[in-house]
Amino acid sequence: MKAQTISLFLKFKLYGGKSMKRFQFILLLAGILTLAACSGGGNNSEADGDFSSESENSDAITAWAWDKEFNVAALEVANEAYDGDEDIELEIIENAQDDIVQKLNTSLSSGSDKGLPNLVMIEDYRAQNFLESYPDAFYPVDDYMNPDDFSDYKMATTQHDGKQYGVPFDSGTTGLFVRTDILDDAGYSVEDLEDITWKEYIEIGKDIKEETGVDLLTLDPNDLGQIRMMIQSAGEWYTDEDGEQLNLSDNDALKEAFEIYKEMMDSDAVKVISDFSQFIGAANKGDVATVPTGNWFIASVKGEESQEGDWAVVPTPRLESVDSENASNLGGSSIYVLNIDGKEKAASFLENTFGTDEEMYDTLVSDVGAIGTYTPSLDGDAFKEEDEFFDDQAIIEDFAEWNEQIPGVNYGLYTYEIEDIMINKMQDYLNGEDLEDTLEDAQLQAENQIN
Repeated sequence: MKAQTISLFLKFKLYGGKSMKRFQFILLLAGILTLAACSGGGNNSEADGDFSSESENSDAITAWAWDKEFNVAALEVANEAYDGDEDIELEIIENAQDDIVQKLNTSLSSGSDKGLPNLVMIEDYRAQNFLESYPDAFYPVDDYMNPDDFSDYKMATTQHDGKQYGVPFDSGTTGLFVRTDILDDAGYSVEDLEDITWKEYIEIGKDIKEETGVDLLTLDPNDLGQIRMMIQSAGEWYTDEDGEQLNLSDNDALKEAFEIYKEMMDSDAVKVISDFSQFIGAANKGDVATVPTGNWFIASVKGEESQEGDWAVVPTPRLESVDSENASNLGGSSIYVLNIDGKEKAASFLENTFGTDEEMYDTLVSDVGAIGTYTPSLDGDAFKEEDEFFDDQAIIEDFAEWNEQIPGVNYGLYTYEIEDIMINKMQDYLNGEDLEDTLEDAQLQAENQIN
């Protein structure tokens, strides 16, 4: 029987006199101690923040993950798919990603492995920071997987000092989601948006806005995912190819990405938003004609069932002043083994599931909507199915093809710390500051705060 994580919530109120209160308190305390002894740490509640990962079940391994409908669901699929020689039961503990990051940092920095899981999902943008900061905390999985079986661009995020530490999970392969009915009203077809540059994309957007009154896309000034998407398509990042030296002031791809961002904002065809719910809402309400983003958006756009047949997906636009692909990445995570008791069993679980099981990846696509980066699975039947919502386009197969074109980059240690600086500098640039000065100042600030 598969182990399940259980959350218990106790609500109580004491009544009566002083003696009765004392008696009820003793009973309550005894009950709590009994529950604590029996729970085994299998708490899956995001509400109470219990990360306990200890279990009396000798066959159990634990995993931390966020997002019940995606990452947790994928681990549940893996738990069902596991058929190795060793008896292994997976206990999944769900919490918010920020909480997992904080707990990992607190435990690892203290040198204590108490309560740590055997497996943990880490976002690719954060992985190198953990591997660099805590080099002995993670267990190498070179003997449990073949790196050649996974998309090249994921390798730079999961390897450190010549060793393989992460088993890649999902792809954040990007595409340009487009409303075909709005395009038609503006005199354009889906083919007009295939394999274009970002500058061409903006010009089309101006026409769409003029003809239909519908904005081209959303932009959130506090989220530079759009910039990340553009620079990775050129094989560039905020750091050099080793992920160590800052690469802001002399980064041609970053310069063009800033220019494109400003052109978008100046085009009068952008709907400015402030959070993720507004991002989803703009698409579902028909406020924008296109959404350039990761494949994980599929489930969200399908949330508006009335738009079935009105969407298509084409390759992501590319930069034009540098060598750039019509393919990029936005998001994605991998699975890591902690170097604690049970590490061999946890690594064996990954080998049997995410490391080799093609059939499991078919299930991930059909049941969870997760597109993995295990390349032998990309020829599976689920990847070739036509999707009625997208007017019978085989969108998963298209995303799988674009996945193989994504340039690999090393995200380095401080993606989000650098972006905190870049967000402010972008506003300076939008307000009229010279671009060269903007990026030089960003470089200096980052060097002073990070290096």
